[in-house]
Amino acid sequence: MAGLSLSDHRHNLTFNIIHEFFFGFGVAFHDLSTILPLFLTLLGAPISVAGSIAGMFSILIAAPQLISAIMARNTQNVKAATIKVHLTILPPIFLSGFVFAFFAPTGPHAWIFYYICFIFYALGIGFVIPIWSNFLRHVTKRNNRGKFLGISFIGNSMGGFIGGIVVKKLLGSSIPFPASFGWGFLILFFALIISISSFLGFKVKSLGTNQRKRTKGDFIQETKTILKTNRNFRRYIYSRIFLTAQFPAISLYAVYSRDIFHFDVSDAGLLTAARLAAFGFGSLLAGQIGDRIGHKAAMTFCFACHVLAMGTALMAQSMVWVYGIFFFLGTAQGAFMPAGLSLVFDFAGEKGDNKMIMALIDTILSPFVLIAITAGGFLSETAGLDFLFRILGAFMLVGLLIVIFLVRDPHHAST
Repeated sequence: MAGLSLSDHRHNLTFNIIHEFFFGFGVAFHDLSTILPLFLTLLGAPISVAGSIAGMFSILIAAPQLISAIMARNTQNVKAATIKVHLTILPPIFLSGFVFAFFAPTGPHAWIFYYICFIFYALGIGFVIPIWSNFLRHVTKRNNRGKFLGISFIGNSMGGFIGGIVVKKLLGSSIPFPASFGWGFLILFFALIISISSFLGFKVKSLGTNQRKRTKGDFIQETKTILKTNRNFRRYIYSRIFLTAQFPAISLYAVYSRDIFHFDVSDAGLLTAARLAAFGFGSLLAGQIGDRIGHKAAMTFCFACHVLAMGTALMAQSMVWVYGIFFFLGTAQGAFMPAGLSLVFDFAGEKGDNKMIMALIDTILSPFVLIAITAGGFLSETAGLDFLFRILGAFMLVGLLIVIFLVRDPHHAST
């Protein structure tokens, strides 16, 4: 279709809520901050491996993004491309779920099999992200984009909250470990199928595809230009580099809390539900802040919530505090989705390549994520989690100060 009316925008919002609801419901059974670290720990993986899961996910999804963006640089049918690339994440999830649900492998090397499936799943997500972000640009109106994303991720939050309750029931049932986790992965597989199918209902607008086709040389030149000339973009990257300290923390909050308070592993479902309920709150609030004040302000809110999550972890005195950790973590992660995506669109501009910006950010950050999880794994084994969390909190605070005082809102600056 040639353009996107407000009615079309609202139509797409309905389908995006459906998409996010089932995606959030499924991911509750595969949560990076609760389910997977505990799953790996119970399978016998070293704490450094369990603590690296969120960081490795970030690195792996960054690895193929530039390739994906280059391959999709001249895509005409963005809906078909989005559906096809999402299908790549299904096989590894099905394989891991099937094996653990029906064969229930244990022993010192069982975690390695799962980790291999996880690697392929994360790489598939990496191929998805640039194409999916471009799809969002075609199905939303710019002035309402923050609210669109914020409301959509409430659907994700609601699905995740319900999923977390089901996780609690599943892990507390008579199904033995690790088959209980395997059935959770299979639930994720079927939820993803429904989520991907919802893309069929979207209405897509044209963004002026009559421009000349872009070569790989054009793509590389555009990448060099933005890095050399856009100081504000570089400052934003600096703030995100310091925030990579979140990744070892995300994977270790549950392990750290369980070591202190010895909660039952099934309670991970309730922690997941709390995090994903807060995810919806954070996404809606950040979307509103972004549309009314600016998406830089929404990202500042995200950074602040990560700092609060770490502060709560360091001061935790009971399980109530543990739920506080995951409330602030979920709020931060929810705020990041509309804020981070909208900043990508703003840095690209209406005629720029948001796929390239998205891929560029994650590619630049990936080596720093690797440093963070490597150093985090070493310190967790040698100095302990309390000392590690203090170091990570200090880095997050520096990132917060950079985004407050040095980064300008790219949309307001450009206008």
